[in-house]
Amino acid sequence: MTAETETPQATTGSCCSPTGSCHDSATDIQVGAVTTVYEVKGMTCGHCEGAVSEEISGIAGVTSVQAAASTGLVTVASQAPLDEDAVRAAVDEAGYELVGRA
Repeated sequence: MTAETETPQATTGSCCSPTGSCHDSATDIQVGAVTTVYEVKGMTCGHCEGAVSEEISGIAGVTSVQAAASTGLVTVASQAPLDEDAVRAAVDEAGYELVGRA
């Protein structure tokens, strides 16, 4: 008789999620986090990206922000869905305009 055993697959350090979907390892998005992509008008450079990211990062529950001036898109990971008014206020404080969810 032979016994078969399954070797558990490690999920840390993998480029794929447990569901098998691949994602960019450059992102700091946490597993289980809520990810929302917003469109922001007026960003033209890295300074703009930093200003928007810094303000949105100050919202309670936000775990990561990635802004891309080239596309106008801001990807926000948070522990729970964010109030869009709070995101709008943060973007306004940075000096830009929140168009809405992308």
